Amino acid sequence: MALEHAILVSLLEKPGSGYELARRFERSIGYFWTATHQQIYRVLKRMENDGWVEARDVPQRGRPDKKEYSVADLGRAALSSWLHDPIEPESVRHDLAVKIRGAAFDDPAALIREVERHRQTHRDRLAHYLAGEERDFTGPEAGAAAPDTPPDAERELQHVVLRGGIAYERMMIGWLDDVLATLARFGPGS
Repeated sequence: MALEHAILVSLLEKPGSGYELARRFERSIGYFWTATHQQIYRVLKRMENDGWVEARDVPQRGRPDKKEYSVADLGRAALSSWLHDPIEPESVRHDLAVKIRGAAFDDPAALIREVERHRQTHRDRLAHYLAGEERDFTGPEAGAAAPDTPPDAERELQHVVLRGGIAYERMMIGWLDDVLATLARFGPGS
């Protein structure tokens, strides 16, 4: 996937400035596709030049005007084309897994702190995802739809992606617990 497609999806969900897009990447899309502010601005400029997005100046009180971007017809067509193109399943490339295998040729117990650090990162991310799910999809503020309301594709697809992230983090924590238990068997003097 190219950053362009992630930007198109975000802008179709809600038009916004480059700054607002960067914030959205930090809050939601960034769970699965990361980009720096500079990358977003650079790609937005190229997309505007290619006719994929349109920008309009929005006056602001007490601050400089901002550019608000929205998806143009060419951008919608590009996203539609990409959505219909098949993609290959991703291959896993996991540095920690290689380190764990390599520890057999050194001191396996020496990796315990590193694995614990990774586990904590995944626990923190899981907590963040669960808080987002509570806020946006399941909590009292989420605003459940009436039973006879037709499904909201945007909302339901956002939620299913978030649930995938939650399942992934839970799987990683479980695996790292297994790794820690295995490494503990090779403590000092083993």
